[in-house]
Amino acid sequence: MKIDKINIDGKKNSIEVLDKIFSAKINKQLVSNVIYKINANYKGRKAKTKQRNEISGSTAKIWAQKGTGNARHSSRKAPIFVGGGVAHGPKGESKYKIRKLNKSEKKNSLASLITEKKINNNVIIFSDFSSKINKTKEMNSILSKFDIFNGLIVLDKKSKENVYKALKNIPNIKTTTANHFSAYDIVKYKKLVFTESSVKELEKRF
Repeated sequence: MKIDKINIDGKKNSIEVLDKIFSAKINKQLVSNVIYKINANYKGRKAKTKQRNEISGSTAKIWAQKGTGNARHSSRKAPIFVGGGVAHGPKGESKYKIRKLNKSEKKNSLASLITEKKINNNVIIFSDFSSKINKTKEMNSILSKFDIFNGLIVLDKKSKENVYKALKNIPNIKTTTANHFSAYDIVKYKKLVFTESSVKELEKRF
């Protein structure tokens, strides 16, 4: 299929793109599952309490099983005692399962979201940035011209060298490359911006 390509002066042209990326079947359930897994994997699991098997000290039975009038116990490491382990406490980062995302889930969720963005007129493809732009003010005025105030900008290698410094201090704008963005990034930002070469790099990813 063909899609509009714009240069920074606003002149339109068209380029050929893959249907399976820009005109895919929208699978909202898949996208929901992928976002859930990404969020779960992003969470910092820093809090950690000692379980009863991690407490240092004697494992000797504290009193006889029967005949003392007290409840039966094994050792002072039980959660019921001061200084014992903590029952059901946070277990730290290493104990939590990382939710796996397979390749087809990643690709299909990306295609679903890109297609949805395109349907809502939130996908913009620029010509490659062939000349260097050093001023944030200049880059900001270009983005403002195309109503890009909240966007994920996917750059090819050459364009990134030319405009990255001008983009990095603009609020609500994230700069990335074709191999380093996820479904979460597309959902987070309103506009999705590509360069012509980054589209070709994305097609190789598929």
